[in-house]
Amino acid sequence: MLTALISFPQIDPILFELGPLKIRWYGLMYLIGFVAAMWLGNRMARKPNSGWTEQQVSDLLFYGFLGVILGGRCGYVLFYQFSQFVADPIYLFRIWEGGMSFHGGVLGVMAGMAFFARKYHKSYLSVGDFICPLLPIGLGAGRIGNFINGELWGRQTDLPWAMVFPTDPLGLPRHPSQLYEFALEGLVLFMMLWWFGRKPRPAGTIAGLFLLGYGSFRFAVEFAREPDAHLGLLQLGMSMGQWLCVPMIIGGAALLINGYRNTGTEVSRGKKA
Repeated sequence: MLTALISFPQIDPILFELGPLKIRWYGLMYLIGFVAAMWLGNRMARKPNSGWTEQQVSDLLFYGFLGVILGGRCGYVLFYQFSQFVADPIYLFRIWEGGMSFHGGVLGVMAGMAFFARKYHKSYLSVGDFICPLLPIGLGAGRIGNFINGELWGRQTDLPWAMVFPTDPLGLPRHPSQLYEFALEGLVLFMMLWWFGRKPRPAGTIAGLFLLGYGSFRFAVEFAREPDAHLGLLQLGMSMGQWLCVPMIIGGAALLINGYRNTGTEVSRGKKA
């Protein structure tokens, strides 16, 4: 097998220190995602007849942020560390030990969206269509954070762009799968959603495209990403990440099909018909 032809950039995960306070690149990535979502959301709200105010955008992102943290942690524990949770339920609250699940975060955001929609008397689907285009920048930034931390690396490969990650105890040349996810889940998905959302679309279809797009991209990249060591590959040779993407793909396709079957009832980013 070939050795890695591209050197892993030696970037200190800690951006800078202020006394006992340590600012990490990963935390900065979260901040970038939040600020980008706020800026884009306010930009959308200022458009004529958007039906949104900047205060509503701020509240929606607040509920979404809570959903990401609470849902992400609960999802990680239940999907990936359930046996440890059963043995030690307090593990759920030991967030400082690390462990977040994107799929759990999605469920948390969906719960936050439901609360927001009820509070402001908005259609749940229209809220989903509004928030989904705001997410890919944060997803992409998070994958850059994973790459800098040298975590969630890919499977062994002899491709010329393989890398040896310093956190890999085996020292094998691996896929830089974090960069694959940055490109697909971040850049490509962002461009897809903003191109699709330039015109009014049937309610639920922008959210549907997000679910279908993310689920498909993540499912594909999982073939190059190293499965969780304590889980390995599950039924049908699929990873836990792939199994969790299946309902996203099905749900996204269902929203798109349902939206275009019921055109004329409500249009996202436009006036009601």
